[in-house]
Amino acid sequence: MDKEILRIISEHESLVTRKNEIVSKSNGVYNRYKYPILTAEHVPVNWRYDLDSDTNHYMMERIQMNAVMNSGAIKLGDKYILVVRVEGADRKSFFAVAESPNGIDNFRFWDYPILMPEGENPDVNVYDMRLTAHQDGWIYGIFCTERKDPDAPKGDLSSAIASAGIARTKDLKEWERLPDLKTRSQQRNVVLHPEFVDGKYALYTRPQDGFIDTGNGGGIGWALVDDICHAEVTTEKIIEPRIYHTIKELKNGEGPHPIKTAKGWLHLAHGVRMCAAGLRYVLYLYVTDLDDPTRLIASPGGYFMAPEGEERVGDVSNVLFSNGWIVDDDGTVFIYYASSDTRMHVATSTIDKLIDYCFNTSEDGLCSMNSVMSILRLIEKNKKGFSEIMMKDHLYKYL
Repeated sequence: MDKEILRIISEHESLVTRKNEIVSKSNGVYNRYKYPILTAEHVPVNWRYDLDSDTNHYMMERIQMNAVMNSGAIKLGDKYILVVRVEGADRKSFFAVAESPNGIDNFRFWDYPILMPEGENPDVNVYDMRLTAHQDGWIYGIFCTERKDPDAPKGDLSSAIASAGIARTKDLKEWERLPDLKTRSQQRNVVLHPEFVDGKYALYTRPQDGFIDTGNGGGIGWALVDDICHAEVTTEKIIEPRIYHTIKELKNGEGPHPIKTAKGWLHLAHGVRMCAAGLRYVLYLYVTDLDDPTRLIASPGGYFMAPEGEERVGDVSNVLFSNGWIVDDDGTVFIYYASSDTRMHVATSTIDKLIDYCFNTSEDGLCSMNSVMSILRLIEKNKKGFSEIMMKDHLYKYL
């Protein structure tokens, strides 16, 4: 039995300490990495196994884990910190902290998962935390709290109510639970802006008529609240709308809080459309004005990242989702994303590359003709530039 325990621990340690490496294929905007950074197998052995041979003679997993996904992210000192959603085999999710010395591998969970305090109305499930180190000095975690719909018909065990849970901390260890956000609609994607706006807390929202369906919800919203300790949305406006026959026609939602750059607020969001295989989630970027974060100033068309290879397969296939990124002092951006509600990955880029991509990529022309016109303009531009290069290098005979 001791040999079996040592085997399990050794295999886990090899997985946790495995070095990650950049995948050679790149589109010039970001780099993907070969291995997922966190999976269900990364969850500590002593969270899953009873290591007492007297009570676990066959060395079975007593608490099985199903997935690790959808993490908030923050850098504390020189550590890259993720607050991940861990989902057990019982379908319940909880939060846990994992840290890495370099942001791309060697992510190791802290000793204990987060015991998130409950509010007046106990949570049935909690997930998808966005982390914001706010101007007021607190680190806020805003997450989805799910409860059974009390008005569901008898026998309906799937109808749910989604609200935005709010908690704050100084160290990611001790958490103060604040009252849930009060809104007129269901909210599953709420993100706190990192700075005060007109002396108020600013929120990115996504109003929905139901738990799954957006209904009349128009896209990513914007709301100001006076008191984060008693947060209530009274006025909400859409700043990033859903649009027919685009990557965001069915739903879209803010990912992590935006990054402040010299050119504007850089946003990462997810867009959802329906296809023959079901819902398809992709990631996209946009930029808003520094002085007026509600004003869109750059909107590259199409997706920024979409599921590739093994990322396409999992509990909920054909999905990429991100609610965390970290920017280093040198401008490196670590984009943490989950694939198919199953595992966590990282991609890296830079502020300069992402801003260049946003301002120099054509917007969605919203019809096939305009898509072709964008290609034709690029062909004509390249024709002139290519001819000049060929002449300069005395390769004109190949023209």
